[in-house]
Amino acid sequence: MAAATPTSPRDSGTPDIVVGPLDLVARVDDALAVQAVAFGLSQDEIDVRRHIVLRHLDHPQARALGATAADGRLVGFVYGLPNDRRHWWSSVVEPYLRATGSEGWLDDSFVITELHVHPAFQQRGIGRSLITTITDGVGLPRSILSAIDTESPARGLYRALGYRDLARQVLFPSAPRPYAVMGAPLPLRRPA
Repeated sequence: MAAATPTSPRDSGTPDIVVGPLDLVARVDDALAVQAVAFGLSQDEIDVRRHIVLRHLDHPQARALGATAADGRLVGFVYGLPNDRRHWWSSVVEPYLRATGSEGWLDDSFVITELHVHPAFQQRGIGRSLITTITDGVGLPRSILSAIDTESPARGLYRALGYRDLARQVLFPSAPRPYAVMGAPLPLRRPA
């Protein structure tokens, strides 16, 4: 898959933020620090997620992008990989998608595994730039993701990009709140 060309988030009012390829293995702690603030994670949760992220990055088609400030600080990141029905996430969501007639979305899809922007940098177009840039070069017809099943700015962004709910009230083991699984055809919708 082609590497992404560094860009500034379009219409973000944040010209000092550059979105481009990220060596997530080397910067996993920086990324998890962003996720911890954005998602409210404890140190124990961060430690568990570190192992998960590094395991995902073993996949030869895993991709990661970062949003980096002029001082080198990581303020956002996204990573994902082509879906594989043998992966844990896929096995959890499959029965929910089957129940809604959406199981086919598990094939030929790029999964957005994580997308987080530091709260101080949200609402500036950084999340939109990260997700559109990463999905633009995947060579698959669609993308899927899971998000906490509540109305939130993240869910609003995903809808604006063309994602729709495929299944709701999806329960992941040990997750305190239910999730929604969303899917969108690629390329993602752009603002008019």
